[in-house]
Amino acid sequence: MNKLSLLLASALTALLATGAGQNALAQVQPATNTLPMAVPVTRVVPDPRDVPFPGTIALDIDATDNTTGVYRVTETIPVAADARQLTLLLPEWIPGHHSRSGLPAELVGVHFTADGKDLPWHRDSVDVFAYIVDLPVGTQTVVAKFIHTPPQHAEPGDRVTMTRDIINLQWDHMALYPAGHYVRQVRIKPTVTFPDGFTAYTALDGKVVKDGRVSWDVTDYETLVDSPIFAGRYTRRFPIGDNVFLDAVADKPDSLVIAPENLETYRDLVKEADAAFGARHFDHYDFLLGLTDKLSGIGLEHHRSNESTYIPKAWTDWAGSDWDRNVVPHEYSHSWDGKYRRPAQLWTPDYRQPMVDDLLWVYEGQTQFWGLVLAARSGVQSKAMVLAELATYAGGFTATAGREWRSVADTTADPIFASRRPKPFPSMSRGEDYYTEGALVWIEADQIIRDGTQGLRGIDDFAHLFYGTRNGDWGVLPYTRADVVATLNAVYPHDWDGFFKTRIETPGQPVPLGGIERGGYHLVWKDTPNPYDQGRMTEAKSLGLSYSLGVTLDREGKVLSTLWGSPAFGAGIVPGSQVVAVNGDAYDADVIKAAVTAAKDSTKSVALLVKRDGHFDTVSLAWHGGLRYPWLERDAAAKGPGGLDRLLAPHRAAAAH
Repeated sequence: MNKLSLLLASALTALLATGAGQNALAQVQPATNTLPMAVPVTRVVPDPRDVPFPGTIALDIDATDNTTGVYRVTETIPVAADARQLTLLLPEWIPGHHSRSGLPAELVGVHFTADGKDLPWHRDSVDVFAYIVDLPVGTQTVVAKFIHTPPQHAEPGDRVTMTRDIINLQWDHMALYPAGHYVRQVRIKPTVTFPDGFTAYTALDGKVVKDGRVSWDVTDYETLVDSPIFAGRYTRRFPIGDNVFLDAVADKPDSLVIAPENLETYRDLVKEADAAFGARHFDHYDFLLGLTDKLSGIGLEHHRSNESTYIPKAWTDWAGSDWDRNVVPHEYSHSWDGKYRRPAQLWTPDYRQPMVDDLLWVYEGQTQFWGLVLAARSGVQSKAMVLAELATYAGGFTATAGREWRSVADTTADPIFASRRPKPFPSMSRGEDYYTEGALVWIEADQIIRDGTQGLRGIDDFAHLFYGTRNGDWGVLPYTRADVVATLNAVYPHDWDGFFKTRIETPGQPVPLGGIERGGYHLVWKDTPNPYDQGRMTEAKSLGLSYSLGVTLDREGKVLSTLWGSPAFGAGIVPGSQVVAVNGDAYDADVIKAAVTAAKDSTKSVALLVKRDGHFDTVSLAWHGGLRYPWLERDAAAKGPGGLDRLLAPHRAAAAH
């Protein structure tokens, strides 16, 4: 610091020591500026009441335009004789999305009429999902007509729901409901017209096909939203249990071929779920499954059905697609965990009230656990694949820098404020880790119970107590964190409150390996990917080098993700840049893997020519650990099956006895 700087610093210090100096620095605007005052926000949309909506809404959807890919909707709504205004809502907070995900921007050409005459309407300026229609005296019925325009090609956060051969109709995107009522109190009669040659599947009751139109019985709006449709040109239906059906649609008929022994695993999935939970919370159930790469992917839970997609070859290349099939057991488990038993603040009387996600580590974390367990028990996935998935979860958390500052509990807010948009450095920001870290925590809970009871009890006993009540009831039984802790203590007394405070609610915890290690396995690192990682990389045509150089690359060397604190991160090789050459040779996956291997246990660096923002730079990465991928291995000293082996072993035969 020079002499002038010292004098200026001394003068500033003296000024700050005086009140005048502090006031001068604190002044943001001149006192003469005009300063506004807040105007109170007035909400005019009525809150829901648990009273019936008078009359029955008729909903008629024309889904035949699979060339343009739009849905044309006509909705006929009865109104009270003295009503002068009708407020209709598009769902805003949709069950299973865990966020404010309604899409009024996709509704276009909106018109309301009565007796053939246009009615004036406006969108509420505060509740923008609300359409407020002015009614002339004597209006008895309002007809709403509009077009739902879903995305035509998939971008992050968007879903293609209609192709030339498959339709995934979700009512919440294109059916308005009247404000002021619990949605279970709104009666509605749905009808859909599909393209010629299409067959439709849904959990709705009373299907009737007439003159090319498909209708169902009058239902309530809550059940309607919970009962989406998969329809297609190429379909097959398989009975896989008592009133349980597997309804498959595909881009091509060849994808619908499944070997008898592989179909049997879905029947075993139903049996394993019955054994695990001890009761059913549906009167019938439909697995709605798309084998497609044209329709956007989905995994979404419903009480009496689920929407899931596989890659087209998931059945025809059974072994090679083992990595892709977990979504079905996961979503099936939600019928118990998330639909029947639901966090108290995730159930809402309508779809305008915000949902509180703070117990997603149970709702989704335990469902992730059950999806893996039931997949292994039934054979929908191999046990080896499930162990590989657990290895991927555990290995990932060894390099998740964000675990130092952000708890699992805090990630439950992620769907709301991040909306599943891509993040530049997800290992630091974290994402929806309540799924996978939640699953590892529930594995540890199972192993604690097994150890404490000498193997006499496990998490299945919790499931019977928590989910196995009131067989056939497909209502909603809410729960709180205290209910979860109390039920665990009924199975095996332990400091479960402290367990969750540490594992779930406190950041900076060790990598969650407790359940794996208690279960007789340990995390190891190898120079080849485990089968789960390999399957995903092959399908995505990408290369994972997260645990070595610290990047994931596409087939052209473009950086898809960079691990926070990794060698690549330190060199500025971030998403959006591209590796053009490796040690002077043009990039390809084999070249960069060979370079990483050659640098292992040596003094060699890996030299990369990187393109970023139109500039080329050569950077050297001093990484000498070789290729690294996570695996689980059984403890060498183990004699007989360990706790994790017992957890993943089939249970249906034991339950039958």
